[in-house]
Amino acid sequence: MAKKGTGFFDKKGQFFRNPKDATASDLAALLGQIGEGESLAPGIAHLLLEKRLQLEELFAEHDAMVADLEESSDLKDGSAKITKLPQRKVGEPI
Repeated sequence: MAKKGTGFFDKKGQFFRNPKDATASDLAALLGQIGEGESLAPGIAHLLLEKRLQLEELFAEHDAMVADLEESSDLKDGSAKITKLPQRKVGEPI
C-alpha cells in the first residue's frame, strides 16, 4: 500500500528526511573541501546550524561596525585617527 511522506532536498537534489540535514548538506557544499582527506565541512555545517542565533548576532554586530566605519567622517578623507601605543621592551611589565 502506498504511503504519504515528506522529504527535503538539497540544491543537488539529494533526499533528506529532515530540513536540518538538507540545509547542512547545502552549507557543506558551500564551504567546500576543508582539511586533508575526508572534509570537515559536514561537521562544520552542522555546527553552523546549531550556533545560528549566535552567528546571526555576530554578523549583525559586524555589519553595524562596518557601517559605522564607512560613515565615519575620519575615514572619508582616507586618514583614520590612530594613536600608536608606546613600544615596550621584552620582559617589561605592562
